[in-house]
Amino acid sequence: MLTCVNAGSIALRDTACDIDDPSNQRRISVRRLLLAFTILGAAGLAGCGSSSSATGPAASADPPIGTAATTGGSAKGDFGPPQGEPIHAVLTSPPQVPPPIHRNYPAKVIVELEVIEKEMPISEGVTYTFWTFGGTVPGSFIRVRQGDTVEFHLKNSPDSKMPHNIDLHGVTGPGGGAASSFTAPGHESQFTFKALNQGLFVYHCATAPVGMHIGNGMYGLILIEPPEGLSPVDHEYYVMQGDFYTTGKYREKGHQPFDMEKAIDERPTYVLFNGSEGALTGDKALTSKTNETVRLFVGNGGPNLVSSFHVIGEIFDRVQQEGGTHPQENVQTTLIPSGGAVTVQFHTEVPGSYVIVDHSIFRAFNKGALAILKVDGPEDKSIYSGKEVDAMYLGERSQPNLAAVTTAAKAHAAGTQTVEEQIKAGQQLFVGTCSVCHQANGQGLPGVFPPLAKSDLLAATPKRIVDIVTHGLTGKVTVNGTEYNSVMPPMAQLTDDEIANIATYVLNSWGNPGGRITKDEVTKARAAGPATPASTEH
Repeated sequence: MLTCVNAGSIALRDTACDIDDPSNQRRISVRRLLLAFTILGAAGLAGCGSSSSATGPAASADPPIGTAATTGGSAKGDFGPPQGEPIHAVLTSPPQVPPPIHRNYPAKVIVELEVIEKEMPISEGVTYTFWTFGGTVPGSFIRVRQGDTVEFHLKNSPDSKMPHNIDLHGVTGPGGGAASSFTAPGHESQFTFKALNQGLFVYHCATAPVGMHIGNGMYGLILIEPPEGLSPVDHEYYVMQGDFYTTGKYREKGHQPFDMEKAIDERPTYVLFNGSEGALTGDKALTSKTNETVRLFVGNGGPNLVSSFHVIGEIFDRVQQEGGTHPQENVQTTLIPSGGAVTVQFHTEVPGSYVIVDHSIFRAFNKGALAILKVDGPEDKSIYSGKEVDAMYLGERSQPNLAAVTTAAKAHAAGTQTVEEQIKAGQQLFVGTCSVCHQANGQGLPGVFPPLAKSDLLAATPKRIVDIVTHGLTGKVTVNGTEYNSVMPPMAQLTDDEIANIATYVLNSWGNPGGRITKDEVTKARAAGPATPASTEH
């Protein structure tokens, strides 16, 4: 028996042909069998043509370059010589973005950017010498139109100690402008490029050692708008992540120099949005109202880390990954490579504080990669019925600012710090570090975390708080007549002065005995290692 087949949508009814049948039946069956093989062969050839032909329109899963579904890249980005009078570009400091471009022709756009080396806060009570484009980290936001001819002027402040240049990833040409823009202190360089590719691009300094220049904050974004412009939204903001390497540990007070060894080993002290802790939190948070559309232009200056960019409580309706053209939709977290960018867009439905993080999550809560979008407006219980709880995710960043921490650090450095300044600083730090477990009122969680309020343990041995916070406490402990058996990890992320301020605040709150803990006491306790108390019964 010869088993026959179904070729495409044509079924052959004679599914077998018997060589012992009369000749006319055999001829009919054989003809039908040959017809089946002919149809199969034709179908096979057609299938081969759609998957491997190098010339047909279906040769690739993507439409060919130059069709309506693509931009055509740089080959289609030259719209002729500039028209009209030259335009001086509007540059903005982060998180602001220049206004959209409303032109239907290419123009000559003049960009003037100055390199400034300046000391600025990197955290409360911590300063760092940043190297900047335009005096901010990230540098000024640049916005032009595809097809524009850009005349770029790079100035290097006379106060600078180093030469600098600029490599714009949106430039077509060797070095992205770096070789043409090498500029000594007190000098100015100029070069010209045509913006052939639309998209969101990073720019950075490329003077040796390149990693050090980028690591000191020398990066920013340039947006090259498509000819038709971008769709209108209610808010556009500029956010850029960077990793920083200081000789001191995280939040160690005073001026901190750059640490080349940490940078080479890729062990950042800080991972930050817009150059400093708190740059986009508290009274500096991004803002919106409900029922608005927000567009974020987000870059990653690096110099080393890849960002896992996420907004807690939002889903990105639209993501143009890596700063490119074709969008994804309904994205929870998007990767941004070092030296890359992304445009994300979402609609706000319910009010609250939306926390922006690098979801490599220790970077958010222990290195500083945290920002806030504050959305105001009426609640919509049909979408979200819960209440806002700032303390869990926002910590001390839910407060308008951490001015008391800065004040206490300056006073300590000057040798004039008072107990009252310590208490105020400790209160602000306690909110973010301790209040989730021990509660803002010091009452703890019944059966889980012991109370700090009117604690007989602290009353008996006030200085023990230093050892507990510095080295942690595991196992059974009795406080105010109740036994607890839980784990408090060492607060290794806190500096000695932060522990001193928190401990002083606790000792002077909620009916506790009072007293003062100094930074020197914490330093000694840390060096001595964990104490072994004779008893934990009180």
